[in-house]
Amino acid sequence: MRDNLNRDLPLSAIAQSVNLSVWRLCHIFKSETGLSPINYLRTLRMERARVLLETSFLSIKEIAHEVGINDGSHFVRDFKLIYGVTPTRYRMLCKGRDLKESTLPLAPEAENKIRQRIAKAATGSILPSLNIFIYILTSFVKGIEVILDIR
Repeated sequence: MRDNLNRDLPLSAIAQSVNLSVWRLCHIFKSETGLSPINYLRTLRMERARVLLETSFLSIKEIAHEVGINDGSHFVRDFKLIYGVTPTRYRMLCKGRDLKESTLPLAPEAENKIRQRIAKAATGSILPSLNIFIYILTSFVKGIEVILDIR
């Protein structure tokens, strides 16, 4: 999913690729991650959009398309639901700060929602914990490459 954020990934195709029914795939996925496949995909898309807002000069519409959301209003609504601010406002807040800072102050409700989603995904399974660890590790390595100008 993470590698194909900009593509539509029908659950039937994913289920078929692992030789499961759609229902069984959803059941296993939710029991392992705490999120349904669609909510997990939405969370991945919003995280990628947040990174693009911080690090690129792409327009909001281009970022929405890059993460696989073709309707700009849905993108803005989903982003605001997760981060508590619109993508435009988030970018404006990011412009004045050092991008090496780890977080942007979010609305308390949005911060609580994010914490709850992470906690829910990490509960009861080692798989999400490994994914989070790998994500953090790759982000760290990329940061070192940028600092040392390695490519």
